[in-house]
Amino acid sequence: MTNALTRLLETTDVILADGATGTNLFNMGLQSGDAPELWNADLPDKIRDLYRGSVEAGSDLFLTNTFGGTAARLKLHDAQNRVGELNRIGAELGRDVADSAGRPVVVAGSVGPTGEIMEPVGSLSHAVAVEMFHEQAEALKSGGADVLWLETISAPEEFRAAAEAFAMADMPWCGTMSFDTAGRTMMGVTSADLAQLVETLPNPPVAFGANCGTGASDILRTVLGFVAQGTERPIVSKGNAGIPKYVDGHIHYDGTPELMGHYAAMARDAGATIIGGCCGTMPAHLREMRKALDTSARGSRPTLDQITSALGPFSSASDGTGDDATAPERRTRRRRRA
Repeated sequence: MTNALTRLLETTDVILADGATGTNLFNMGLQSGDAPELWNADLPDKIRDLYRGSVEAGSDLFLTNTFGGTAARLKLHDAQNRVGELNRIGAELGRDVADSAGRPVVVAGSVGPTGEIMEPVGSLSHAVAVEMFHEQAEALKSGGADVLWLETISAPEEFRAAAEAFAMADMPWCGTMSFDTAGRTMMGVTSADLAQLVETLPNPPVAFGANCGTGASDILRTVLGFVAQGTERPIVSKGNAGIPKYVDGHIHYDGTPELMGHYAAMARDAGATIIGGCCGTMPAHLREMRKALDTSARGSRPTLDQITSALGPFSSASDGTGDDATAPERRTRRRRRA
């Protein structure tokens, strides 16, 4: 399937994605507990500024402000009947920004987890999950999204449900999971598991990979795990800007722009093709990442020791696959906060 993303992949060595949505919106005044998606309709200029900040920093692709755009998530804010409106507007605002960029920029319609646990462990059925994802996908498509972007998924069942829904919407898509518990997702999926899962889908993603997690070092180890499976699909790496810390009443991520520049170059060398940031990643980080990708020569695939020397220790001794028992352990306790 030819689309804006595949065309960019054919002409660009490495694609720089965007950074954080929540962190940037909190800096614009979003309050804890508020639904960011409501700003698409209520404060569209701020959402345009969010998107424009990434594009002006050099991003080739950015995600829409629709992460919590399923009916299940919007129900928490009495907005379950606004799925079509909020997702469509989120994509339309992105389309406006991308079309005025003066260069090819991909609008990726963000689709996050439903927040519910699927059968057989939980009560969410496959059919209902597909229905919710399909409703969101159609709205993002109508708003002009180039590609759908499934992110921060933990369960293979939810990944499969979204893939089925995206096929119903006849949209290309990318999918990432969050590996934050000793190299596994919350539901126990490893990098090897995901690399194998995408090949079993009737409509596999254009690209797959990891986002969020526990920091730059860990996500690069996960990227190496994907590469070890011999995948030929483009790999996505969207890591957090360091580790969250509570400072003066606010959550602050300790990753500097310079560290994220090193991360971007090492992610490319590790095998990632689409590289961005997640929590804590601001335009200043993206500018350094763009600079690093544009000015540093491609190097050999980094070793685990080289990753920890440049970016800091891993948060766990293992990436969950059983192949790295000698990996450096973390020195301090870390915890993830989205």
